[in-house]
Amino acid sequence: MSDEEISVYDEVGGMPFFQGIAARFYEGIRTDAVLLPLYPDGEDLDGATHRLALFLAQYWGGPHTYNEERGQPMLRARHMPYRISELERDHWLLHMLTAVSEADISDETRGKFVDYFVKAAEHLRNDQPLRLVNP
Repeated sequence: MSDEEISVYDEVGGMPFFQGIAARFYEGIRTDAVLLPLYPDGEDLDGATHRLALFLAQYWGGPHTYNEERGQPMLRARHMPYRISELERDHWLLHMLTAVSEADISDETRGKFVDYFVKAAEHLRNDQPLRLVNP
């Protein structure tokens, strides 16, 4: 990154932005009958909110605090114990895209977030049948 380029993390205002996105996302999760059962701590979602904010901040160019606290993200592996079908994916996206739509950011930056979250949500689906490929 050149001196003239700034990270998305810096562009959106740093950690407070990601804390806000994570908090808004989990507001939706708290009342979501499909997704709330996937959280082992039930209604105590403060830890999950913290981890999401750290992960997003790190991904978008911020400090590596997530790695320091949790190790490598390994998103697919961390989500594998939970069944994630189209239904769970769609509920997750509803809450995440709501949080992004309410954020005070440029349309261009919002587009980057939407693109990332749509791809990430699909990547985490794990209910698809395995495909065997002929050698």
